[in-house]
Amino acid sequence: MNQLVRSAQSSVPPVALGVEHPAVATDRSLGAIAIALHQVSFAYPGHPGVLGDISLTIRERERVGLIGHNGCGKTTLFMLLCGLLTPQGGTVELFGQSVRPGQFYPEVGLLFQDPEDQLFSPSVRDDIAFGPQNLGLSDGEVQARVQAALDLTGITPLADRAPHHLSGGEKQMVAIAGLLAMCPRVLLCDEPTASLDLRTRRRLIRFLQGSDETLVIASHDLEFLLEVCDRVILIDEGRVIADGNARTVMGDQALMEAHGLEKPHSLIPHIEPHHD
Repeated sequence: MNQLVRSAQSSVPPVALGVEHPAVATDRSLGAIAIALHQVSFAYPGHPGVLGDISLTIRERERVGLIGHNGCGKTTLFMLLCGLLTPQGGTVELFGQSVRPGQFYPEVGLLFQDPEDQLFSPSVRDDIAFGPQNLGLSDGEVQARVQAALDLTGITPLADRAPHHLSGGEKQMVAIAGLLAMCPRVLLCDEPTASLDLRTRRRLIRFLQGSDETLVIASHDLEFLLEVCDRVILIDEGRVIADGNARTVMGDQALMEAHGLEKPHSLIPHIEPHHD
């Protein structure tokens, strides 16, 4: 049972090329397969081979980072998982069921890179309520979910503010609250720290560390991924290049540089102290 439901009621091996990653060693028990892609390919008109022959599985409660240079297909992969795009080959499954393009899947919440794309109501409270209202829930349950999402994300003081008057970090937390009010089983986050200051970024890290939803996070903020994710998948040229323990994959400097990325600073040993 996820955090929001509880709140409402109370208010890894070496890098493997293209190989399925076994359950990472964590203190969270992983569940059944939540996401499965089998030889999935996709291309936009005039842009061949955005994704080609992608196969991977992600289990319930896993926290997975998706890394790769700009244009490698991370956002496209998210759109396929939500049924917003149709694969040209292969199959996409959520909890053992094939994803049908165009169908709404409340089990999956997608956090866009720009929170402006998700906020449109006159108040924060109305924005968070929009999703539950469209699930056909009673007014009482909608309000319970809204309050629980506000409390869980720490933005209750913003409830009656207009979203367009908020800072970038506040907007991001409102967008997250709107997703949580839907009680998704999977959260897909596209560059979630892009608009955050250091304090809000730290708050998001703590929040995600305590989350029990399945998390897939696409980000260039590799230090953020190290703190939140147990596993990392590196994508380049439309295929899975590496899939394994986050520190193992991102700590491989030759691998990272070969695919347009840098080894995270915290994984580089320092003989001399940073400051006198």
